[in-house]
Amino acid sequence: MISPSLVSPAQGVAVMTPSAAERRHVLTVALEDYFQVGAFNQLIQRGQWYRFETRLEKNTERTLQLLDRYGIKATFFVLGWVADHFPELIRRVAEQGHEIASKGYYHRGVVGMTPAEFRDDLARAREALEKAGRTRVLGYRMADGWFGPSDLWALNVLAEEGYAYDSSIAPRLREFAHEPHRRFLHQHTSPGGKTLWEFPISTMRLLRWTLPIGGGNYFRQFPHWLMSRAVRRWDRSYEVPFVMYYHVWELDAEQPKISSASWLTRIRHYRNLPKMQGILEHYFQRYAFTSAAGYLKLDTQQRLPPGDAATPAPGSEDSTRGLKRVTPAGVAEDSGIVLEPFTGGSPKAPGGVFGTRGDTRDDTRSEDRTALTVVVPCYNEELILPYLSNTLKSVRRKLADSFNLSFVFVNDGSQDGTAEALVRIFGGWQDCKILNHETNRGVAAAILTGIRNAPTELVASIDCDCTYDPHEIGRLVSLLSEDVDAVTASPYHPLGQVRNVPGWRLFLSKTSSWLYRRVLPQKLYTYTSCFRLYRKSKVLQLRVKETGFLGVAEVLGKLILNGSRVAEMPAVLEVRMLGRSKMKTLRTILGHLRLMSRLLFLRITGRGRVAPPVAEKPEPQPVERAT
Repeated sequence: MISPSLVSPAQGVAVMTPSAAERRHVLTVALEDYFQVGAFNQLIQRGQWYRFETRLEKNTERTLQLLDRYGIKATFFVLGWVADHFPELIRRVAEQGHEIASKGYYHRGVVGMTPAEFRDDLARAREALEKAGRTRVLGYRMADGWFGPSDLWALNVLAEEGYAYDSSIAPRLREFAHEPHRRFLHQHTSPGGKTLWEFPISTMRLLRWTLPIGGGNYFRQFPHWLMSRAVRRWDRSYEVPFVMYYHVWELDAEQPKISSASWLTRIRHYRNLPKMQGILEHYFQRYAFTSAAGYLKLDTQQRLPPGDAATPAPGSEDSTRGLKRVTPAGVAEDSGIVLEPFTGGSPKAPGGVFGTRGDTRDDTRSEDRTALTVVVPCYNEELILPYLSNTLKSVRRKLADSFNLSFVFVNDGSQDGTAEALVRIFGGWQDCKILNHETNRGVAAAILTGIRNAPTELVASIDCDCTYDPHEIGRLVSLLSEDVDAVTASPYHPLGQVRNVPGWRLFLSKTSSWLYRRVLPQKLYTYTSCFRLYRKSKVLQLRVKETGFLGVAEVLGKLILNGSRVAEMPAVLEVRMLGRSKMKTLRTILGHLRLMSRLLFLRITGRGRVAPPVAEKPEPQPVERAT
């Protein structure tokens, strides 16, 4: 115990420690996937989490092996969403003796939450965590950001909800300068007399500033010699524990890169990931760590039977009831997407599948559903195919009652592992066909190859990177009528939206659409979107010269000049998440100007109407399906 004369809330806690063998610091681990971090919140919507290839189980296993090697029991702060989707993983962590604590249900902060909303989020997360881990949840950390002076009301809510401790404060710069005791483990008392312990992330003092030193990101960004010296100084100077944290994804240097993130975010997230395990081992070899509950001597490992209502109702007896609790060393005790069903007149399903192997489903009501083929052009897209697969699985489930979907994937001469990945991921789908271009011919050529090989009259084309949500296919079809031959997604429509797309690309795209409106007789807001619905028979009449991105605009322009009517659907355009765009900006700008001149000539001369198509190159053959 610390001598009372050496403890002063106004001065913090600053005493020499016992020998290193008797010390216990606190280790916490954020159990979340690489795409769930706060740095990506502006790019990745929570509703898109399911699309990403998860690496959570692999990275958690790495952490468990690392901790087991050094005999460390840690606190795992877990999202309720993760517990609902990976209950066996959470149970495994708990069964290995680690503490399961709450990070809220979704990855969000308290900013913008009311106390009532915060309580609801706490209750939902706690229920999910205790159901999955079958141990009591007594600790909390805010998932996105840290508590500032204006957020301390949340500590009152946590105390009233029966939490034993929180670890959501990381004093930075002059924050909490008027309350220096908040740098150290301390007890917080709510206005109603409820108490909980606060484990702030450890910091160092630099002149008059306070800088966090207890987190994985700080370990990766700042020189190792500086951080290790700061930790050693804390260990020698303070009797309260050093509070350290890291994320399981920080042990994964091979995780997919979110290419649309800013350069600063990429540095923050990816820098020195290969060094992280060695950095952690440096500290694990020199200091003894335990969980937050272990430091407080709280037994969270008492097993809860499946289905037990582990969380007490608000206002009931404290959730720490029946748990052994003693005063921690070094701290004086202070007691106390809705889609409308299609109703139009499009052709109904004649079957429209390419085989009978692999992924099966009930087609007994195929005559009641709209037959539709989805064409997906792919060029060097190996990285994003798992993301595409998860998205299309959801599309199939949600549209199954209204549509009989078929898929045509066109590998456009990819030079990476796209061809093999397409067979591995989609080869078992009974309703898909995989085609190959021997060389790269361009996105429009790939789409046209898919259309020619589609078994249905209605064909939708989508981007492989899902920058337009494929779930909106149902809305495309809903705009089809007897006098409409194509429907295009339009983010530049007054009711459309663009998210996170770089301003310069947005300017170029909007400018090209503005120019196309002056050239073509039908005035649309967007002419360059790949997310469209076509009548196959109308597209096959066209002679399209451009094969790349320009061909996408040429198809629409020639449909219009041939007398077809095109409908527009307001849509949301997202920035690409994984991989890089294949568009060559300057070449594309010059190409659009050339194409506009040609379309204008066809309109003026009246040669817009097309003759039957000339003979095409031999069609690509489907690759063999994986067995």
